[in-house]
Amino acid sequence: MNSSHEVVVVGGGPGGYAAALYGAAAGLDVALVEKQKLGGTCLHVGCIPAKELLETASVYRTVAHAEEFGISAGSPTVDMSAAQARKQKIVDQLHKGVGKLLEGRKVNIIDGWGKLGPDRSVTVSGGESGDVTLTANHVILATGSVPRTLPGFEVDGERVLTSDELLSITDLPERAAIIGGGAIGLEFASMLADLGSEVTVLEALPRILMGADDDVVKMLTRAFKKRKIEIRTGVAVSGCRATGKGVELDIDGDDPLGVDAVVVCVGRQPFTDGLGLDAAGVNVDEGGFVEVDEYCQTSLPGVYAVGDVVRTPQLAHVAFAEAIMVVKHLLGESPSPVDYDRVPWAIYCHPEVSFVGHTEDSAKEAGFEVATSMHRYMANGRAMIVGETDGLVKVIAERADDGVGGRILGVHMVGPWVTEQLGQGYLAVNWEATVPEVAEFIQPHPTMSELFGETVLSLTGRALH
Repeated sequence: MNSSHEVVVVGGGPGGYAAALYGAAAGLDVALVEKQKLGGTCLHVGCIPAKELLETASVYRTVAHAEEFGISAGSPTVDMSAAQARKQKIVDQLHKGVGKLLEGRKVNIIDGWGKLGPDRSVTVSGGESGDVTLTANHVILATGSVPRTLPGFEVDGERVLTSDELLSITDLPERAAIIGGGAIGLEFASMLADLGSEVTVLEALPRILMGADDDVVKMLTRAFKKRKIEIRTGVAVSGCRATGKGVELDIDGDDPLGVDAVVVCVGRQPFTDGLGLDAAGVNVDEGGFVEVDEYCQTSLPGVYAVGDVVRTPQLAHVAFAEAIMVVKHLLGESPSPVDYDRVPWAIYCHPEVSFVGHTEDSAKEAGFEVATSMHRYMANGRAMIVGETDGLVKVIAERADDGVGGRILGVHMVGPWVTEQLGQGYLAVNWEATVPEVAEFIQPHPTMSELFGETVLSLTGRALH
């Protein structure tokens, strides 16, 4: 079976289905190739299931402290089977919704494994659609990623896990080691600790959460310590072995660490197995990522790549942005390239972390004369009402000639609901707004977002609190 389309998308995760939906909305004839479930890592073993289980942990934490609000609820218990059922119900509903959206836009969905061929052709096999050859004016590669592993850590899904396996557990480990202090590792550490596990985070780098401002990292580290989450930085693990019902980790220069389960959270690698990149003439770098230009064009004319297969921030919303940009580009609409230095980041641990743009250190390294302001949630009325006062907002601005803050370069937050509060900071950084302009914004009271307004206002040299 052969068919021709204006665009063929290989991969049905956020980058792939976004490209298909946006292209179809623009009137293009689009085919999407996917062997596994539509929605990709984000929907099935990433963003959505992780945040659902983090919400379970949040509910548990709330009930455990209900007496502080005058509510007698007793001591809560965790039923992970029920939590997993709720998680799966949400995932299934969203999965069904993606399929209906694609169907409604008349995207031709081809079930099977796609392989890139000559002249922008894609051969499909191994699925319910049978053997199919698709030809297109443009091909978009969006095959996503899989968890990275470490030498000496053989994943068995019980004692040694990656994020994929952890998101399906029904029995909580009494003691858990998280290898990796990035966004994924910290979210899992927070979730497990809230639900009763004793957690140790092991990070090879000198600090956790690279990319966030130092003051945010220090606040988060203190908050984790209060919750008895141990964070050990600058440590290297060399392997592990089974011991009874648990596992023992070998740590270079230190005593072995015994736990019930170890979760390897050292990032994700591009999934390009069987995609035929070498034979087709698509260049990849030393890490296996597809090489692209600022418009996500590969070395092969007419072929693009988006999402986790390219060396850009591995975030669903970045894949969405790249997909939209690519469709605009192939339509000849001259879109702006994605500015990866100003991507919004959201980490859903407790307390939450969000940031965009420069840190104080990176702004100085870039040659800016910097003005900073920082305010803490401990004096915010809304934070006090909900009982979540650990955290801060820090704004980094370019110092103006009159000493008052000029252009806003970065906004970094840690605290209650900050993943929902970054919007105005993101707009300020990306629109290159100045401190006096943003300081005039009226912040509703009482809200968490007042703290951002107060932090910006103080950079004018005049503050309320």
